[in-house]
Amino acid sequence: MAAVATCGSVAGSTGSAVATASKSNVTSFQRRGPRASGTNDSGPRLVSIAGTRPSVRNGQLLVSTGLPALDQLLGGGLAVGTVLLIEEDKYNIYSPLLFKYFLAEGIVNGHTLLVASTKEDPANILQELPAPLLDDKCKKEFDEDVYNHKTPESNIKMKIAWRYQLLPKMEQIGPVSSSRFGHYYDASKRMPQELIEASNWHGFFLPEKISSTLKVEPCSLTPGYTKLLQFIQNIIYEEGFDGSNPQKKQRNILRIGIQNLGSPLWGDDICCAENGGNSHSLTKFLYVLRGLLRTSLSACIITMPTHLIQNKAIIARVTNLSDIVVGLESFIGSEKETNPLYKDYHGLIHIRQIPRLNNLICDESDVKDLAFKLKRKLFTIEQPFQFLNEK
Repeated sequence: MAAVATCGSVAGSTGSAVATASKSNVTSFQRRGPRASGTNDSGPRLVSIAGTRPSVRNGQLLVSTGLPALDQLLGGGLAVGTVLLIEEDKYNIYSPLLFKYFLAEGIVNGHTLLVASTKEDPANILQELPAPLLDDKCKKEFDEDVYNHKTPESNIKMKIAWRYQLLPKMEQIGPVSSSRFGHYYDASKRMPQELIEASNWHGFFLPEKISSTLKVEPCSLTPGYTKLLQFIQNIIYEEGFDGSNPQKKQRNILRIGIQNLGSPLWGDDICCAENGGNSHSLTKFLYVLRGLLRTSLSACIITMPTHLIQNKAIIARVTNLSDIVVGLESFIGSEKETNPLYKDYHGLIHIRQIPRLNNLICDESDVKDLAFKLKRKLFTIEQPFQFLNEK
């Protein structure tokens, strides 16, 4: 298996500061299990993971999608070991924003990121992540510490990490939890560079992985999908996200983000022909990926241009191989753009399926009528039709 190409730099003390600073999100829930040899009997059985909490429904470990309103719609968050599929809007304007929220939430919580793309360098994607929203009190205290030259640099980095844990809560769909989980982000500002530099991330940029002189061997997967699966598998096993040697390093979450999967840039032809030669390549990729996720501390978000896929049977198979499916329908260029019913919104969001883990079927969301709008700072999800009926 090819060696893993790793991007970004990780300073040990800084990375641990970010993870330590996220303990405000750490739950007291701990799984009971046998102790490892050589551990102190008075200590916890398993180290809690920052930025996670157990589901109140089934105890499944959850992470935030970076959009609290979406977390509520999905039953509290994105379950570890699952795939969230985002059906891209027609002009691919809003789906990249949800993709970046997911990555930004990982940086704030000190999670490891794996970013895969075919058209944009992962390093450039990280530079465009939105900045967390801060309350005035927290911002004032942070600025005083940063500009106090007597403060050691290590303490400043710790303050930077803590600063992004104290964020204001805002009104959202569904019941509001008393515990802090998930953050809000300012889409008009960029993630501070010091947080990006302190993060641990891996980039997979397809043009750099496959050369034009590559000899393509007969395989059921396209070369791009094969290389990506190898890359993901290397990161999972070499960095211990599969649960191997759990006592050697602090447990953490791997957040995997894959952009525009299924597009021609990945070497797939499902968007070009109804019955292309690679019609089964995408579904096989998802099948293998899902197996990797199920046995690791990983969560994945994928954006896919499903509106371009010619064969509807492939869309059905892709849906069945995903745990959660969320579709974005933009009003741009459609008759709904001038419809007075939607004048305050930019599009509709469809929750097509939510997971029922360890079962052969998936749940359907009880909430059907949802709209989204992008303000200057925030991406919000609302139920417009309910409000209209109340009036």
